[in-house]
Amino acid sequence: MRQDSRLSRMLHVLIHMGRHDGPMTSDMIASMLDANPVVIRRTMAGLRDQGYVCSVKGHGGGWTLARPLGELTLLDIHRAVGEPSIFAVGPAYDMPGCAIEKAVNATLRDVFADAEQRLLERFAGVTLADIAAGFPSTPSTEKGTRCDG
Repeated sequence: MRQDSRLSRMLHVLIHMGRHDGPMTSDMIASMLDANPVVIRRTMAGLRDQGYVCSVKGHGGGWTLARPLGELTLLDIHRAVGEPSIFAVGPAYDMPGCAIEKAVNATLRDVFADAEQRLLERFAGVTLADIAAGFPSTPSTEKGTRCDG
């Protein structure tokens, strides 16, 4: 099963934006992530709608942070990218009449709901500045080119 990497990719982009001097175009971001600029614009529009980034059209335009990295949490960005599923595992519904399957599914739903709630609480306590503080500023983190690090 393919993992949903939207959260990780947007955290990556936003930290680059926090270290970049000036706007970053959708083409720059797409090149950095090896993605389609249309997908980048769509995703960034969701972040803009939440007030996390701003966009300027025309020559010299692009995307910039609307708030400092210290005011953006993992939870904020998780929600802005559509609250992708936290877990790739889940209940099975192969035998809906089976009492054992129902009991297993009920238990799994409770356990996963509890684990997800704890994880989201942890997300709320981590800012993008916390992540950015974990590595030094280098030339590769300052440019809008493909990131290899």
